[in-house]
Amino acid sequence: MNRRNDPNPFDEEEPEVNPFSNGSAAPGSKSRFPQMVANTLGFGQKNDATVDIPLDSMNDPRKKEKELSTWEADLNRRERDIKRREDAVASAGVPVDDKNWPPFFPIIHHDIANEIPVHAQRLQYMAFASWLGIVLCLAFNVIAITVCWIRGGGVKIFFLAIIYALMGCPLSYVLWYRPLYRAMRTDSALKFSWFFLFYLLHIGFCIFAAIAPPIVFHGKSLTGILAAIDVFSDHVLVGIFYLVGFALFCLESLLSLWVLQKIYMYFRGNK
Repeated sequence: MNRRNDPNPFDEEEPEVNPFSNGSAAPGSKSRFPQMVANTLGFGQKNDATVDIPLDSMNDPRKKEKELSTWEADLNRRERDIKRREDAVASAGVPVDDKNWPPFFPIIHHDIANEIPVHAQRLQYMAFASWLGIVLCLAFNVIAITVCWIRGGGVKIFFLAIIYALMGCPLSYVLWYRPLYRAMRTDSALKFSWFFLFYLLHIGFCIFAAIAPPIVFHGKSLTGILAAIDVFSDHVLVGIFYLVGFALFCLESLLSLWVLQKIYMYFRGNK
C-alpha cells in the first residue's frame, strides 16, 4: 500500500491559527485571514481616521482635469453674475459713492469734474456755491448770536442759532444739493423734481432769515434786518455783526434765485 500521503505521527503539527489572537501568524503559515481582518478594520494603523478620497480620481488625470475645468467655469460664472449685478445697480442710478470731500476730513462724495457732464458742470459748481453759502450764513449766524448773548441777549437765542446750524447744514445737503448732484449725473426727472421742491423751501428760509420777523423763530436768533435794527440801538458792535449776517442772507437769496432759474432752464431744455 502507498503510504506517502499518510501523516507522519512524529512531525510537529502546525499551530492552529486563532483569528482573534493578538499574535501574528507563523512564518510558514499560508493563512492570511488575521492580516486581512486587521487591514479591513483599520487596527494597527497610525491614523485610524479615514479620508474619503476616490481612488479612481487620484489615478485618473483626465478626471482631475475635468473637475478643475468645472471649478474654473463655476468661478467665471460667479464673476459674471457679480459684474452683471454691479452694472444693474449703476444703471439704476444707485452708484456706490466714496467720501472724498473735504480732502482733510472726507464726509461727502463730490467729484464734479469726473461725474457731471461738461455742459452742466458750471451750473453744478454754482449750486455747490449756493450750498456753501447757506453753510456760511448759518455759521456766521452762530457767531453773531454768540456776540449778542455775551452782551446780554440771553442764552435762548444762542441755543436756537446752534440748532439752526446743526440742522440746516446737513439737511440742505441731503434734501436738495445731493438730489441735484445725482440728477445732473443720471438726468433723472424725479430727482430734479425733488430738488425744485426743497430748493424753493431753502430760498423761502433765506428770505425769511434776511428779514427776521419776530414770528415762528425767535426774532434775535436770526441776523435779519429787523433784528439788526433792534439790537443796533443797544450795542453797536452787535448791530454790525447782525448787519453782516443780513447781507450774507441777502446774497444767498439772490444766488439761490439765479441758480433756480438756470437749473430750471437746463431741465426744460433736456426734456
